Amino acid sequence: MPDVVDPYVDPTTGVLRNLVGATDRRSLDDAEGALAFARLVQLSDHEAPGTRDLAELCGIHRHLFQDVYDWAGTPRIVDIRKNVAGAEHFLPWAMIERASAFAFDELRADDHLRGMDRPRFVERLAHHFDAVNYIHPFREGNGRAQRVLWGRVAETAGRRLDWRSIDSATNVAACRAASERQDFEPLIALFDDVVVDAT
Repeated sequence: MPDVVDPYVDPTTGVLRNLVGATDRRSLDDAEGALAFARLVQLSDHEAPGTRDLAELCGIHRHLFQDVYDWAGTPRIVDIRKNVAGAEHFLPWAMIERASAFAFDELRADDHLRGMDRPRFVERLAHHFDAVNYIHPFREGNGRAQRVLWGRVAETAGRRLDWRSIDSATNVAACRAASERQDFEPLIALFDDVVVDAT
């Protein structure tokens, strides 16, 4: 069976097609980090209205990565998995729309996490985060877009999320435990550190 061609990758450089002219991974990561952070600072409800669905997540992603990728804000059209040994694939791309509708309906049924005590809030946030993370709707930039989305959800529920104490390895391990083994304890512990009561 022939290898699947990734339409997002420049076949000459082997890195994601981009608008900044980066031809190696480090240059792309540096540019992406700086430009996405600058866009994050100016993100408002005008760029991504709070619809609490895939459309909002797409709006967030489009705003954050508009300077880097011409496909920013557009759901992927290729199957992907985390680039770590043994990682399983995320949701097949053809199911993104349907699975997103189901996931955000579940969030709506939970009244967007409003009115919950802290333990319940943390537990349900871990559940909903895992559902959307498994969908992984974009070719790149899912984590950053999700953090903005869940920060918005937390804010309307009277809380906020502070990710500064969480390193990448801890985040990846917790997400994989939930998605691949249905072990939510690491993800719940992660959000127990991240969730801060609003003052």
